Amino acid sequence: MSADLSQCSDQDLAILARAHREDAYREFLRRYKAGVYRLIVRQIGDADEAMDLTQEAFVAGFSALDRYDGDRPFRTWIAHIALNKCHDWARRRKVRAFFSRALPLESAHHIASDGPAPDSVATDRRELARVRGAIDQLPQSLREVLLLRGVDEVSQADTAVILRVSEKTVETRLYRARTKLRELLAGTTARVGG
Repeated sequence: MSADLSQCSDQDLAILARAHREDAYREFLRRYKAGVYRLIVRQIGDADEAMDLTQEAFVAGFSALDRYDGDRPFRTWIAHIALNKCHDWARRRKVRAFFSRALPLESAHHIASDGPAPDSVATDRRELARVRGAIDQLPQSLREVLLLRGVDEVSQADTAVILRVSEKTVETRLYRARTKLRELLAGTTARVGG
């Protein structure tokens, strides 16, 4: 039916996908879906929503494939799109939270809870919740760098590409994020911006 695409470069896969080769799209998903999902779930803390946002990120990426620069890794390009989907989700969540608080309590029963989903694999749920809560308190620019570099182990260069900032900015934000996180976990709240 079709040749094995696992040996194709991202650039070659993009060419095939632009020619509407379904197997090229499947190969992109095989390569990058798990990583994008992990990135999103760590950004938003909700595994079910992360599945939906992962799909949205790939749909958006595949729709915009003509803008993909094949000289750069597809992984960093799709990660940038995924982060944008996380930002959109957070904005929608804030709007829903506002309206759920604005409605009379008896008429708001159908609105989903804003609480984070519990992490089913954590052995110490309270500590995980405390750390996650502290990470959630970080400004978005610091939280993104901390999660990309510290949790997802994305290189400094790739983090810079994903966030569209310099590597020095990534280094500075990571230092500030770690400092602020230590303060939050210690119970202090010195102000550190993004």
